[in-house]
Amino acid sequence: MRLPEMFLSQMKELLGEEEFKQYITSFDQPICHALRANTSKISPDELKKRVPFKLEKIPWIPNGFYYEEGFASPTKHPYYHAGLYYLQEPSAMTPASRLPIEKGDQVLDLCAAPGGKATELASRLDGTGMLLANDISHSRAKALLKNLENQGFGNILVTSEEPQKLVNAYPEHFDKILLDAPCSGEGMFRREPSMIRFFEENGPNTYVPIQKKLTEQAYQMLKPGGMMLYSTCTFSVEENESVIEELLRSHEDLALMKIQPDYEGFFPGISVNGRDLSDFVRIFPHRMRGEGHFLALLQKKESERSQLRKSSNRVVCSCMPCEAREFLGQIRRDWSNGSFRHIDEQLYFLAEQMFPAKGLRYLRTGLHLGTIRRGRFEPSQVLAMNLKPEEFPVVVPLCGEDERVLRYLKGETIDLTGLSCKGMKGWALLCVDGYPLGFGKIAGQMLKNKYYTGWRMT
Repeated sequence: MRLPEMFLSQMKELLGEEEFKQYITSFDQPICHALRANTSKISPDELKKRVPFKLEKIPWIPNGFYYEEGFASPTKHPYYHAGLYYLQEPSAMTPASRLPIEKGDQVLDLCAAPGGKATELASRLDGTGMLLANDISHSRAKALLKNLENQGFGNILVTSEEPQKLVNAYPEHFDKILLDAPCSGEGMFRREPSMIRFFEENGPNTYVPIQKKLTEQAYQMLKPGGMMLYSTCTFSVEENESVIEELLRSHEDLALMKIQPDYEGFFPGISVNGRDLSDFVRIFPHRMRGEGHFLALLQKKESERSQLRKSSNRVVCSCMPCEAREFLGQIRRDWSNGSFRHIDEQLYFLAEQMFPAKGLRYLRTGLHLGTIRRGRFEPSQVLAMNLKPEEFPVVVPLCGEDERVLRYLKGETIDLTGLSCKGMKGWALLCVDGYPLGFGKIAGQMLKNKYYTGWRMT
């Protein structure tokens, strides 16, 4: 693999002669394949026991695993479609794992697509608080939305906006912000050699102004007392330490935080302009089984100013429409802790801690419950993924080895022979090993498939 001379020179200066040799040698090592358990649905230990392929613990990620390379893609397994795990490169799992999320937090993922970090943030909120996941690219934001909803998250707002519009709508609003900034991608050279040509055409100097603008915008949206984690997948000092050092100089109310828990493979940050930045974390592929990454954690000091925009930021919501009352009423869930939005033919539920703002382009506001059309209500795929089996009165239980699971995921009608569904009719929640996959309608011994067309396996 031919690496740019400028890049090699900078890496040698950054690492020193001996570690530089180890780094170059890492290009001869195989890349790692990994996945992360969705802890809002399943514990890491339970996932490891259930999947039919070998998992090996990633030592610095509590819910991360390497999976064996020879296995057919885990995206083909029903558990993936049940939202039990997300495929993600090991070092890319680190930023979301090191942002100290607490239940009830208002959280922003500013550059969120395709959703690897956003899904972990939402998982750690565990149905509380709010996650606003944004990506400026509309097509990428749609992929972000699909990944969040496949894993069953309903306390989400998904936008595709210029960050400044978010600043205007949410000044000093968020308890926690993750900014995984666009970068030159040096840390991905080994995994994606095509990034090398991209780097030669768009080096660090292209991204530094973007990163500085994004960090300033994130600062403006961070609540006093809140924390922001900045990350990139580049080794460039200009894109990493220098960007954050300038932000610290501009704002005396920002403090550098130690990233916890520590890990022996973490490489400390580099001092810039005489400022000790050793609390920053660098990940190198010769030290850890993963690619390259950089992390910096900052906290804004407390203030006496108002820390949350409340009523002025709320969208007026309606009560549950009568067309949906029968279906939603049978779900064993308290709907009183939020409100409903009926937009065109679509119905959404927003928990009381969620704050959609006017004037933004939302792809999703809250949990999409379903469609109201011609006086009838049809539940959404997303609602099925958000439910627990015990919350729905009619469940079709299938085991993972049952061929009907894959047939369901392909959109076929299912024969219920041999299952304890006698006498049941109407809407049913189909589950694989106790985890929802989607809805269907029972008629006799058959289940009419209602799995979302856009998610079906081919």
